[in-house]
Amino acid sequence: MLVLSRKKDEKIIIGDRITIMVIEIRGDKVRLGIDAPKDVTVHRQEVYEAIKRERDHESNLPLDK
Repeated sequence: MLVLSRKKDEKIIIGDRITIMVIEIRGDKVRLGIDAPKDVTVHRQEVYEAIKRERDHESNLPLDK
């Protein structure tokens, strides 16, 4: 894992298509702005895991005939 330090308004560039910017730092929370193409999905981890669970559940359902 790459670990970087950034200050408010500083950016991280991923490849040629994704930019992450520190928008605000308040206490122990950091607000990030993410600029990515529409074909790149961006989710918080808990949202991603819920989507994955739902997909896994749907793929295990029996097919109706």
